[in-house]
Amino acid sequence: MPPEGTDESVAEAVFAALADPTRRVILADLAAHGPSTATDLAGRVPISRQAVTKHLDRLAEAGLVTTEPGERRRIRHRLRSAPMRTAQRYLAALARDWDGPLAALSDHLDQQTQETQP
Repeated sequence: MPPEGTDESVAEAVFAALADPTRRVILADLAAHGPSTATDLAGRVPISRQAVTKHLDRLAEAGLVTTEPGERRRIRHRLRSAPMRTAQRYLAALARDWDGPLAALSDHLDQQTQETQP
């Protein structure tokens, strides 16, 4: 397990949170509608308010959602994009690590094909 607070640990938490399709729906809803209460979300996604709350807790653990006070002591949940950007940087770094070896393999296979053709 990567040390807490590193890009790798943040990316791991984001990927774990995004593994669930319901959490992805909740994030998409927050992105489309802005800060919302669990009750608001439950009215727009096909699960109960209690289930929404559990998913919001997991998203908050991953840093993807933060809470803020709303009217009449209702808690609103707001999307946080910083952890998602960290996960994107982590994936980009992995892709860069693979680009060179994959290009070399492609060149090698192209060369082999050219050598075997009459």
